[in-house]
Amino acid sequence: MDQVTVRDLVTKDFRIASIFEKHSIDFCCHGNVSLEDACKKNGISTEAIQQEVALLSPTTAEEGESFQTWELDSLADYIILTHHTYVKDAIPRIIGHLEKVGKKHGEHHPEVMQIQTSFQIIAEELTRHMAKEELVLFPYIKSMVRHLHDGTQLERPHFGTIANPIRMMEAEHSAAGDTLESIRSASKGFTLPADACTTYRVTYEELLQFETDLHKHIHLENNILFPKSIELEKKFITSNK
Repeated sequence: MDQVTVRDLVTKDFRIASIFEKHSIDFCCHGNVSLEDACKKNGISTEAIQQEVALLSPTTAEEGESFQTWELDSLADYIILTHHTYVKDAIPRIIGHLEKVGKKHGEHHPEVMQIQTSFQIIAEELTRHMAKEELVLFPYIKSMVRHLHDGTQLERPHFGTIANPIRMMEAEHSAAGDTLESIRSASKGFTLPADACTTYRVTYEELLQFETDLHKHIHLENNILFPKSIELEKKFITSNK
């Protein structure tokens, strides 16, 4: 029997993501491990996590839907409208706040300058990343869905098989996750210093929200949209042989 992984648990019930977030368990980029291994790595009791999961009510699902059952074109649109839009709106706001905090507190809290540099990197990388998804990868996924339902001609993509751009997207997801982890480390888990001003406090709250959103964003792509898209393309390739 295949091992149930952390990402499998979140894919089945996304409410579990909030529990994993609280305990810094990575379920998106490095979620292909068992709960036991993830807990051992983070020094957490597996039984304690299981107890928290058991307390989730089966009748009050936070998301109200199972993304596993969504059509791939609808899921791609949801990712763009919900997560890509959020990232595009959040980036300039957070950059502006980091600049203010750096000017006021950078001398006594040099980690703020490190965070500012790291966030600028992730902002530039995610902007390019999302453009590639919106202009190349997602349109091809939507064309496969149209072909599946109404026989619309499916043009052969210039990238060969969809697994090629997906590998690139997943590598970029891992890089973004690593950069976010460096921000969390530099901020000591977004712990505010005693002399933090209001902008400092707001900025850390924004960074935490950005991290939480990106984890969900990457989970939906890495663990649902991408593998299902690869399987759909394989069906077309097999049927055309």
